[in-house]
Amino acid sequence: MKAEIMAVGTEILLGDILNTNARYLSRELALLGIGVYYQTVVGDNEERLLNAFKLAFDRADMVITTGGLGPTDDDITKETGGKFFNLKMVENEEAVKNVKDYFKGKEMPKSNKKQGFVPEGATVFYNHNGTAPGCMIEKNGKILIMLPGPPYETEPMFEEYVLPFLKKKSGFTIISKVLHLSGIGESAAAEVLSDIMSESENPTIAPYAKPNEMIFRVSGRGESEEEAKNIIKPVVEEIYGRLGKYIYGEDGCTLEEAVIKELVKRNLTLASAESCTGGLIAGKIVDYPGASEVFLDGVVSYSNESKVKRLGVSQETLDKYGAVSEETAREMAEGVIKAMDADVGVSSTGVAGPGGGTDEKPVGLIYVAVSIKGKTTVKKLNLKGGRNKIRNRVVTEALTLLLSELKGISE
Repeated sequence: MKAEIMAVGTEILLGDILNTNARYLSRELALLGIGVYYQTVVGDNEERLLNAFKLAFDRADMVITTGGLGPTDDDITKETGGKFFNLKMVENEEAVKNVKDYFKGKEMPKSNKKQGFVPEGATVFYNHNGTAPGCMIEKNGKILIMLPGPPYETEPMFEEYVLPFLKKKSGFTIISKVLHLSGIGESAAAEVLSDIMSESENPTIAPYAKPNEMIFRVSGRGESEEEAKNIIKPVVEEIYGRLGKYIYGEDGCTLEEAVIKELVKRNLTLASAESCTGGLIAGKIVDYPGASEVFLDGVVSYSNESKVKRLGVSQETLDKYGAVSEETAREMAEGVIKAMDADVGVSSTGVAGPGGGTDEKPVGLIYVAVSIKGKTTVKKLNLKGGRNKIRNRVVTEALTLLLSELKGISE
């Protein structure tokens, strides 16, 4: 089955709203083995929407729309969808009740009654998170699924109504395993797996590059969940064999979660000392709810005076090597351990820009360090981009180094 995703709304064309629904639906359809070759955005205009439907159904078996199901005159998706399939609009009692229930305790605006009308014969999806019911038309071998625009309405409705329908339609089970990698770029990772990526049709291996990380989604199709799991298992093991040192977690795991779980597993406490990142490392660590078990404190030592007074960095080191140096990063990581009585220290120092760089120490020159049980490891980075991009990349590099060093501790 081939599908097309269509967002309806002039506000999306104008850039007032980000179309996050397309991303969500594309991922869900990929998991089901349904190909999405086109995504369309069309404004609130009947003629253009009819033309968009014609074009979409010429190249797809199913079209999923989001938006245009509201109570105003420019919300025309259902009406235009009905017109495309030559279906008249009829009142659906349950849909009207659904809308009225949303306004229980206060008067429903007359315009909202419009939302209780659907194309004749359509399957209605009741909305538990808003006023706009969705619906589905099946006719002439084509399927039109119309969902509301707000993601907090779209996603629950898709999962409650559309997902079971599509699973039954596909006749097979899709299982996916998502592998999260850090410390390697998309092209380098894809090159390592190029042979199995090109040869494997079931399971499929899809690479995704996200800011500061790399993802591989391995999806297998089988007649049962167990069969699908068995199909993806050897490929996942092969990827671990080739790229295991870069894989920090699976499925919904984050880098900070992986770090904290490793600290908890080893009963170690952590403190951070930051210069160029200004607290971003500590902030990322405490994003994870379990951070309080292991994270003691974070020191932002931006000035040289602070590095000396709060972290015990030697003035001689600063005079000889400068704040942006391997030696300073080392002493910062070791110093924060002593200052906070922690087991592990992580530090960052560098030139994030846009100014402050020199020929000897250009913008993007960064040092991150990790100190554990008397062993300190420093990594030198030469990063490109704007200030925020560099600082966020440093956070990922520091946590990646930290995780690697934690895993390297002898059991």
